[in-house]
Amino acid sequence: MSDSSFRNQNKLHRRELLLLSASAGMGAALRGTAYAVDSTTTPGRRVAGTCSTPRAATAATQYGRVRGYVEDGVLTFKGVPYGADTGGENRWLPAKPPTPWKDEYPALTYGPNCPQRLHDWSSEQTFLQQWTDGWQGEDMLKVNIWTPSLTGKRPVMVYLHGGGYFFGSAYELASQDGAQLARHHDVVSVTVNHRLNILGFFDVSSLGGSAYADSMNVGMTDLVAALRWVRDNITNFGGDPGCVMIYGQSGGGSKVTTLLGMPSAGGLIHRASAQSGGGGNVPDTEQSSEYAKRVIARLGVNEITELQKMEWARLNEVGMAVAAEMNPPRGSWGPDSPPRVGRGPSVDGRTITMRSFFDGAPEISRNVPMLIGSVSEEGNSMRSRPTEAEWLATLTESYGEAKAVALVAALKEAYPEKSIRTLSYMCRGRGLNGLAMRNNVTRMATMKCDQKDAPAFAWYFTWQSPMLEDAGAWHTAELAFCFDNTRRCAQGTGNGPDAQALAKKMATAWATFARTGNPSQPGLSWAPFDPVRRQTMVFDDVCRMVDDPDGEVRKILLS
Repeated sequence: MSDSSFRNQNKLHRRELLLLSASAGMGAALRGTAYAVDSTTTPGRRVAGTCSTPRAATAATQYGRVRGYVEDGVLTFKGVPYGADTGGENRWLPAKPPTPWKDEYPALTYGPNCPQRLHDWSSEQTFLQQWTDGWQGEDMLKVNIWTPSLTGKRPVMVYLHGGGYFFGSAYELASQDGAQLARHHDVVSVTVNHRLNILGFFDVSSLGGSAYADSMNVGMTDLVAALRWVRDNITNFGGDPGCVMIYGQSGGGSKVTTLLGMPSAGGLIHRASAQSGGGGNVPDTEQSSEYAKRVIARLGVNEITELQKMEWARLNEVGMAVAAEMNPPRGSWGPDSPPRVGRGPSVDGRTITMRSFFDGAPEISRNVPMLIGSVSEEGNSMRSRPTEAEWLATLTESYGEAKAVALVAALKEAYPEKSIRTLSYMCRGRGLNGLAMRNNVTRMATMKCDQKDAPAFAWYFTWQSPMLEDAGAWHTAELAFCFDNTRRCAQGTGNGPDAQALAKKMATAWATFARTGNPSQPGLSWAPFDPVRRQTMVFDDVCRMVDDPDGEVRKILLS
């Protein structure tokens, strides 16, 4: 039903519809008492405050109308289906379209997360990130949308959550809420859930035949289906399907770089940001098929229907056990890491044709500009509290005594104000750490530059949290800032004036990049990366361009 016919049917809500169809510049008019005034036109109805559920807060999709709500001037639609239930007979098949609905779909709450193991982080880390496990189910192909208006053509920012390819969700962290981006930066913000772990990446073609040829990568083809949904429907939410940015952190960064190399995603992505991840060494078809055969044999099944009826917990238990047997011991993180089965997508030569940003920058997305960056204390788990001697011993075990001594000395000299605990998160051995991620950023940005087409813009987030003393800039810390959510994420940011000021700059940069392909803003010019100078925007109390920040220290790691 069109907005005009809706107005004709319900004159009492004429003003609501006019307000909801207003341009971005009218967003402020939706705040405060705008809906409270309208509500008085209905006798006996209570006055709404900053959150309301007007009948006019509905939008059309190709499968039916969805009804959301309005909060402080932002229209919010949660749990909108872009695909059918993936459980039962649909397990490991490419996403099917949802069944169209006649009545308005209540898009008021988040949908389920892909079944997964609950996180077991420290209480401190959970506090800083404000993590929630949510609820689980196989009907998880949903998108969440925040928009200032249902009309107009705004850039669309599609966020892909972290957690590797095996856990996490669109709402796992408080920082991922898109309302502030829509409210203050005039964009349409979208987050998405999709299949993960053994439900998203498991080759069952030996049992199911050719219909399951994509089963080892359906977790990624789900994301392509979500981007196609955006292309076909986002106009009805005030978005521009020709101006879509994808961005993701950690495992989400890996999803970004993988999508950039997928032929089926060609033309769906116009900007991209890989944050603290990307460019991994994924297994090939032979390795993943061997993994699947061992899992199937261990489960003792002979029919695809048996697997489709099996409890996820049993599948996951056996899958993790087989992966532990097949994968090499945990070694270094980065470009020299061997492929690991049972952890994500595979190069199958069709759906995924290359190890994107591992073998090189993909040709199919050479015209897509990128943001590529990391945070300084990537290795922060808030569990370890090493002394200097213990830290040195860990580094010696990983890199040898000479390199370990050089790393400790260089980091202490560069950051005399940081504690040993915080410095250890910058480089803690052969695992996720700040210096290793800096090396990955420069490697991927160089690959992008070598194409001599669309630019890469490098960044480094070094702002030190005032919370819990030694937290530093932990893995995921930048999300509260590029989503402009320091207030919502006060447990990690403190939400002081300096945090708020930095969030405004970062969120403006991300939204401007989504809009134009260049993250520069008045007062903060951002030069593209080049492999010689390695120009990088450092985000801190004073934001500035720096040539190869922490370059001398990270080169020790490479030596």
